[in-house]
Amino acid sequence: QIKESATLTRDVLEQHFSDLKRTLKKLLDERLMSLLQEVDVIEQESIKPLDECQKLIEHGVSTADDLLREGESAVGGDVGQQNEKLCNFTKKALHIQLDSLPEVPSLVDVPCLSAQLDDCLLTILKNQIFRHGTVASRPPVQLEEFVEKPGGILVRWCKVDDDFVAQDYRLQYRKSTASPFEDVYVGSETEFMVLHIDPNMDYQFRVCARGDGRQEWSPWSVPQIGCTTLVPHEWTTGLEGYSLSSRRNIALRNDSQSCGVLYSKAPTYFCGQTLTFRQTVGQPDRRDSLGVCVEQRNGDDSLQRDKAVCISTNGAVFVNGKEMTNQLPAVTSGSTVTFDMEVVQLGPCSNEGGNFKLRVTISSNNREVVFDWVLDQCCGSLYFGCSFSYPGWKVLVF
Repeated sequence: QIKESATLTRDVLEQHFSDLKRTLKKLLDERLMSLLQEVDVIEQESIKPLDECQKLIEHGVSTADDLLREGESAVGGDVGQQNEKLCNFTKKALHIQLDSLPEVPSLVDVPCLSAQLDDCLLTILKNQIFRHGTVASRPPVQLEEFVEKPGGILVRWCKVDDDFVAQDYRLQYRKSTASPFEDVYVGSETEFMVLHIDPNMDYQFRVCARGDGRQEWSPWSVPQIGCTTLVPHEWTTGLEGYSLSSRRNIALRNDSQSCGVLYSKAPTYFCGQTLTFRQTVGQPDRRDSLGVCVEQRNGDDSLQRDKAVCISTNGAVFVNGKEMTNQLPAVTSGSTVTFDMEVVQLGPCSNEGGNFKLRVTISSNNREVVFDWVLDQCCGSLYFGCSFSYPGWKVLVF
């Protein structure tokens, strides 16, 4: 583990600083090109009036030189042509203003380009670079426990650095080492139920944390393997009053007038597990039910019957069709209802007429009821089910 993590850390550092070098060179080249373009623009704009002034002066000097040569020719020519040449020379000389010059900009108005380069940038970069990056011998948070769930894994983690104050945690997983890690949870809790997990398949998990008031994440925990051997809970297909999601773990009560109990595809709930329902609410009815049963039974419109325990959407609890005196809060949108069961008696018939007793705990909205459920047969696994009279109810099971 030490050698593997050290090799990985070296690769990460080398890649990161290599990327930084390329990025810094690119930024410096872009800044240099921008400054050179500024020099070009200033040079072109500033030298244009001076070039025009130079052209006017050169034109005037050329004209005066031509006139001077013409005057010399007139003075040195024949007597017959001399008067005519002198006359032409005099006329040209009157039309040419030899004593005028174009306005030349004063020296203070002529730009003089220079570059201002602040050496403190190197000092700032040096200080930032020397503080950039850290190497941690161990991350401040580690994975602690994997709990198998039907079609999912409950992942728990904990802090191992007491001096580290965590603001958020970030959990990632991947199906195989060939695929990249992906975020599955970001938040302040220290556990998360990862759903849509294929049974008997290894998944790799890792977690990191963000310190209070910080933007960067801590180093990742040591990756660990988690898996579940439990098949996912699924609702059974084909019941007219319910529509199912693609994974069949979400049931929606549709607008159909048909009613009845929607059961699980198979008896996938076992004692010792926690069965969880999360729902979006619709219009409640006293015959609504959400719970577990020994067997599927066609023709019923509710789980408020024998060989079943359930909670109604108004919070009433039913055991074998009888309403208990203890009642839970009404089911609300987004809340969870959980069922936990354990075997407390297995033997000859008791005074209550049964030889199999389960201790059942039903929790809803931070309240729970606990009771013994007496059955006349041993049940290794149970079905779950729901029934709603009105549309709009949606139930996720896991």
